[in-house]
Amino acid sequence: MPIEEHDLTHEPPDHTDAIHELKMTKAHFPPFEGYHEVHKEAHRIRENIETPSDNYIRECKTKRLTLKGELLQMILTKSA
Repeated sequence: MPIEEHDLTHEPPDHTDAIHELKMTKAHFPPFEGYHEVHKEAHRIRENIETPSDNYIRECKTKRLTLKGELLQMILTKSA
């Protein structure tokens, strides 16, 4: 079960400036930090550095989706 590329410079592409501003103005930006960690893990799986179970991959995808939702909410609140 592959994990696709979903870094925050490409998703959501129309909010790159808002993401950058949030990263620069917030001393602690937990959703971004968590998303970045999950993204690094996904990269290791894609590159076959690690070969986890399908359940673990599903957990990573779910965590990434949850964090992306939190980030999007922050972005939309900032943009409003």
